[in-house]
Amino acid sequence: MGTADQLWLLPALPLAGAVILLLAGRFTDRWGHWLGCLAALASFGVGVWAFAGMLGREAADRPVYHHFFSWVPVAGLHADFALQLDQLSMCFVLLITGVGSLIHLYSVGYMKPRAEHDDYTVAGRRRFFGYLNLFLAAMLVLVLADNFLVLYLGWEGVGLASYLLIGFWSRKPSAAAAAKKAFVVNRVGDMGLAIALFVMFATFGSVDYGTVFAAAPHAGQGTLTAIGLLLLLGACGKSAQVPLQSWLGDAMEGPTPVSALIHAATMVTAGVYLITRSSPIFDLAPGARAGVLVVGAVTLLFGAIIGCAKDDIKKALAASTMSQIGYMVLAAGLGPAGYAVAIMHLLTHGFFKAGLFLGAGSVMHAMHDETDMRRYGGLRKVMPITFATFGLGYLAIIGVPPFAGFFSKDRIIEAAFGYGGPAGTTLGVAALLGAGITAFYMTRVMLLTFFGPRRWAASTDGTVAEPHPHEAPLSMTGPMILLAIGSVCSGGLLVYGSSLVNWLEPIVGEHHSEGSLPSWVVTTLALAVVVAGVAVAYRQYGRREVPVTAPETVSALTVAARRDLYGDAVNEAVFMRPGQHLTRSLVFVDTRGIDGLVNTTAAVIGGLSARIRRVQTGFVRSYALSMLTGATLVVAALLAVRLL
Repeated sequence: MGTADQLWLLPALPLAGAVILLLAGRFTDRWGHWLGCLAALASFGVGVWAFAGMLGREAADRPVYHHFFSWVPVAGLHADFALQLDQLSMCFVLLITGVGSLIHLYSVGYMKPRAEHDDYTVAGRRRFFGYLNLFLAAMLVLVLADNFLVLYLGWEGVGLASYLLIGFWSRKPSAAAAAKKAFVVNRVGDMGLAIALFVMFATFGSVDYGTVFAAAPHAGQGTLTAIGLLLLLGACGKSAQVPLQSWLGDAMEGPTPVSALIHAATMVTAGVYLITRSSPIFDLAPGARAGVLVVGAVTLLFGAIIGCAKDDIKKALAASTMSQIGYMVLAAGLGPAGYAVAIMHLLTHGFFKAGLFLGAGSVMHAMHDETDMRRYGGLRKVMPITFATFGLGYLAIIGVPPFAGFFSKDRIIEAAFGYGGPAGTTLGVAALLGAGITAFYMTRVMLLTFFGPRRWAASTDGTVAEPHPHEAPLSMTGPMILLAIGSVCSGGLLVYGSSLVNWLEPIVGEHHSEGSLPSWVVTTLALAVVVAGVAVAYRQYGRREVPVTAPETVSALTVAARRDLYGDAVNEAVFMRPGQHLTRSLVFVDTRGIDGLVNTTAAVIGGLSARIRRVQTGFVRSYALSMLTGATLVVAALLAVRLL
């Protein structure tokens, strides 16, 4: 059988693992985690086999399609449940299944059951791996979809799986609240995607990729802009971009492998995939592309600034994720000059950010789940493997040659300057500034965690014992080492001979970029700001004593960064409070106006009925008296008329 016949196996294998683990009950408790790993690895094996087959065909023959059944066969709307595997979706398949498999293996050691913690029971571990498998299956459906409706199915499946994983430790109120917040904020973005599908169907009569993209040139500019902006809103929700970024930091309440899988390597990249997949629409809608550029540029700086003030190691990395996804969105907004480099940075980011999160998990594992970096220090001596792998990821993310981030981020900066005009200069400067801030806060993370004197100790009240840091087991360090290798090599492999650019060209169009600055100038500027960021961080945290408790007297910018640049406060003031007032006003109109009118009418009729009912006594003598009285009045009236 050909690749198309085996395409269903990619999402089906992890989905089958999820079904077994979540429905089979205690029967799978003892070996369920290995089943979850096997399902992920098997899906990765199918992906590698499909990739090898794709390499053996000409570029035009590489995409494969498989129709399963007619999903929505109704009048006016026909949507098939069909999957497609092309050059773009193949990049995501290998990333999702490859990095996902490593995180599954890492979780075997990290989620080892502990009797003293209810959420680390054997049953809890089995449930955790079931959720991981469910997430992989949903994400694979999303990127393999043949039309926007199937993509939406995977999109919502990813939202459900992330809700379950973020709130896995639901006994903690903070974890339950974080899961609910992520779910609600993502629903706002999902409404944008859903409305975009409605507009597509109303305009093109279909939600199929081929039909929509072929008919897009004949649609009105306003319609295309509306579709593009609605798709961007959906992307902002999933990829934690401004203004829907507030959920990502709170989502770190989930187990660390969840942060690595969902909030570093896969789910948060779904928005970048959506924009790139919809490139024919954005290429025809300059207004929507401008919105993408603004969102990307603002978010990359927004996340970088927040990362500078976070003492929680996972939240610092979460802010970094927000910023790095901003780079990808910025690149995608540049059009044909940026689609390929956006995917390049997405792939390299999948390696080094997943490695950084797993390294953070290793540190937490050794430090009794402590996340405050001010209580670390000197860990490089007792955790050499974690230090080395985390350090390689650090060098990759700040863009030091020849590590992966150097190749991908520098090309985004170059493409931004090549956009031309004042807008290109502004975007390029923003990207450069973001690179310098990234170097600062990531150096801060390295120094606070692995260098300087040890700052860990037992709590003064005796409730927390002094930690005794030690290296993580092989099940955790093995995946960290493999991800570190990817952090070193992936960038060079993707740019070698323009391999990724040529690979994606049939899907996103020909890559062309006429930079306003020579490449060597951009590289020099980028390295200069990186060195400056490292130097400032070293001066602040490497040469000075780091207080265990964060100082309270700080600048207004630091206070703002600690509070996530007031993202929650802005959302509350702009959206939640006005929404509450609007809801209360509508309730008042409903209860006092509409219901009041209905109730008043009913009361009037009821009152009249009650009074009229008193006339009916049920006594014969009363009726006889009434008849006599009436007859007397009639006779009297007739006599009066006769006399007159």
